[in-house]
Amino acid sequence: MSPTDYTRFLQEQWPRQQPLMARHILQGEQVWLKRAGPRHGMWRYHLLGAVARVLHLPLLGPVINPGGRAAIATELKRLRTLAALGLRVPQVLAACDDAFLMRDLGGAGRDTPSLGDEIEAAVAAGPAAVLALWRLGLDTLDAVHERGQYLSQAFARNMMRCPDGVMACLDFEDDPRRTLSLALCQLRDAMTYVHSTALALLHAGAQDEARTIWMAWAAQPIRGADFQKELRLTLQHLAWLRHLPRDRRLGRDAQRMRAAHDLVMGPV
Repeated sequence: MSPTDYTRFLQEQWPRQQPLMARHILQGEQVWLKRAGPRHGMWRYHLLGAVARVLHLPLLGPVINPGGRAAIATELKRLRTLAALGLRVPQVLAACDDAFLMRDLGGAGRDTPSLGDEIEAAVAAGPAAVLALWRLGLDTLDAVHERGQYLSQAFARNMMRCPDGVMACLDFEDDPRRTLSLALCQLRDAMTYVHSTALALLHAGAQDEARTIWMAWAAQPIRGADFQKELRLTLQHLAWLRHLPRDRRLGRDAQRMRAAHDLVMGPV
């Protein structure tokens, strides 16, 4: 299909599409159409900002996603910026103020699993299998950070393995750099990734070895002095997480936070 064909399809389809994101097959090619949703209220961001100030944790400072057309514009800009630097993200095929069309990372009939799903599925295979996958996420962050960039939502579920083995990243509706320093944006990536994978590492019996890998990764010179400073301050102000139970008495979210604490700071 030509660029004109993609644009015509987008203009005809987005006003009729009910879901915010939907898959379409165009002449055998799998594509995704994402349209603008409603604008988001700001109260939750004000609340998060207050919490960040009370806890002395600028890392938790609100990264605003206003929704609507603004979110579409932000995601388009981030996708194009990262793609121009040689990073694997979905290819934008056509765009307008209210929606955009992107090529599927795998293609029709080709599986593109998320790293999060792969890690969870590998838990039963033991620590070596999980750690091999976990390193892929750290390598993905390295590829992004080496180019002076950052992700938006660096959860393992937003890292996808393409059919050629290259890792791709998704979900760029917000831009952390608008409110956070580059060092904090990159630290936010790292802590988000750790938070999203810590329980799987724990269940696989891989947490101790993962901690060694994490410490070596975080200490690399590429991180820079500002990253190291923010990491030390963040860990100091998160020390209270050691009081959370390791089981699910307070829910899975609390259990995940405790697992993340033990991964980056060690059990106490």
